[in-house]
Amino acid sequence: MLDEFCEHHGYDRKHAIKLLGDQLPKPKGGVRPGAEPVYEPVREVVERIWKASEQLCGKRLEPALALWLPHYGKHYGSLLPAQKKLLGKVSAATLDRLLAPLKAEVPRRLCGTRPGTLLRTQIPIQGEVWDEQRPGFLEADSVAHCGSSLAGDFIWSLTYTCLGSGWTEGRAVWNKGAQGVLEQTRDVEKNLPFPLLGMDFDNGSEWLNWHLVRYLQERVVPVKLTRSRPYHKDDNAHVEQKNWMWPRQVLGYARLESPAAVPLINQLYKETWGPLQNFFLPSAKLVAKHREGSRWVRRHDRPQTAYQRLVSSGQLGRKQAQRLRDWYYAVDPFELARQTDKQLRPILK
Repeated sequence: MLDEFCEHHGYDRKHAIKLLGDQLPKPKGGVRPGAEPVYEPVREVVERIWKASEQLCGKRLEPALALWLPHYGKHYGSLLPAQKKLLGKVSAATLDRLLAPLKAEVPRRLCGTRPGTLLRTQIPIQGEVWDEQRPGFLEADSVAHCGSSLAGDFIWSLTYTCLGSGWTEGRAVWNKGAQGVLEQTRDVEKNLPFPLLGMDFDNGSEWLNWHLVRYLQERVVPVKLTRSRPYHKDDNAHVEQKNWMWPRQVLGYARLESPAAVPLINQLYKETWGPLQNFFLPSAKLVAKHREGSRWVRRHDRPQTAYQRLVSSGQLGRKQAQRLRDWYYAVDPFELARQTDKQLRPILK
């Protein structure tokens, strides 16, 4: 019909289509159906776990399902056999497609690192790759809860992450003073499930000070200390990644300027947020990378939790491993997520 109309009036096809508009007859036949929604029966289950697990991507959520499903029935009722079968074979890509409508983006904000020059000559720049298979080597960094301005007084978060296992601890301090950072570092070391062997941090004055250096060095077996190159955030890539997963994801970018919130945040980090992250939220580690033309191709291992990496490392003593297992079996991820929301209300009000 369109060819005949163009030939009769001498119109171009595109011009003829615009002139005719909706007057062309619609094609015969029904609309082709899409793929059958096989995983629709488990959509609600996946969404509940995804929301409680801080919105993991599909590759991390897939192994996390096995950790969360044993606790699901206690809170939402038992699953049907067909649902269990689907959840046992669902892929990371399918999970991403199921959750695509719910995902959102967040903006980037300010950096608050200020250089400390006092001990830059005493603490060497990291020039070698640490033994990442042995737990105990930490990267440390600070995060400013300053809102849109670094002026004035406000709360800072301190993040400590183990290179080998990914085990991460967080603490809060007021104005990142040297004494406050020292006290929280002591508390972190006391709560680590492994001995502290080394620490690497940036050039901020909260780390480069005699209070912290004396504490870490004046002992029978000194803790190995190194620092990153100035203005090279990639030197602390492990902890920089955890800065998002820890303080930013739970506390956001709002300005926290009440000293009374510091003990509340520390309670949150130690009692709920830390166990939730270390026991139930898997993360992937880079195992290899190579260049193909103008781009880097990276290969990661299967995501595991920090707890799983520690237990499988074989580096823990029998008592340490048993204490860690007892802790793991004593906590419920859904309850930790609910307690996190409850403890956040007085902090962010």
